[in-house]
Amino acid sequence: MRVLVVEDEKRLADNIAQGLRDGAGYAVDQAADGEEALFMAASVEYDLIVLDLMIPKRSGLEVVKTLRGKSKVTPVLVLTARDEQESIVSLLNAGADDYVTKPFDLGELLARAKAVIRRGKGQSAPVLRVEDLEVDSARRSVRRGKREISLTPMEYRVLEYLAHRQGIVVSQTELLEHLYDYNWEKFSNVIEVYISGLRRKIDDGFSERLIHTLRGHGYVLRRDESGKKK
Repeated sequence: MRVLVVEDEKRLADNIAQGLRDGAGYAVDQAADGEEALFMAASVEYDLIVLDLMIPKRSGLEVVKTLRGKSKVTPVLVLTARDEQESIVSLLNAGADDYVTKPFDLGELLARAKAVIRRGKGQSAPVLRVEDLEVDSARRSVRRGKREISLTPMEYRVLEYLAHRQGIVVSQTELLEHLYDYNWEKFSNVIEVYISGLRRKIDDGFSERLIHTLRGHGYVLRRDESGKKK
């Protein structure tokens, strides 16, 4: 998952970004004001925007209104030092998905971020299921049938994204854009390496394949609709 953190307090922004990277394995970009946030949100399809309410140039409320006015449905989690009911109602009515009041616990922020992302992808529960495969986004653990599966951090991130988009073909470009931030040199062949590793760990030893490659299009996580068993 790829997240945009919009916060003008650099130390706080860095702490939030590091927490999202370490605690959830997300790729994170940062913006320091409302105008930069809108530019970046127009350039990248983020899975979540963590947005401070009081930022320079364009306020967080203005950013939310502008995004929704342009039919951008990217989930938005607002950080606000204001706990007045009127401010919260205005934010939610403008299209924010949730809010956290400063000062906040980083664990709570991570939990809310994960929940907002799940809801944005049509998933309410933390455990994503595809046939007998379970991806627990809260624990970042994977199980197929009775087997606990150990994945590298990047393998997990690829699988989690495919699980959120189960049944939908995801291109290499889309995976790269959601797994890495602006600072990484993107080469599509790394995705092939991760998919190969996942296929060995997820499908080998089971009668039904769940990870499928559609040549020229991308990858999809779903049951084997061909009806063929390995």
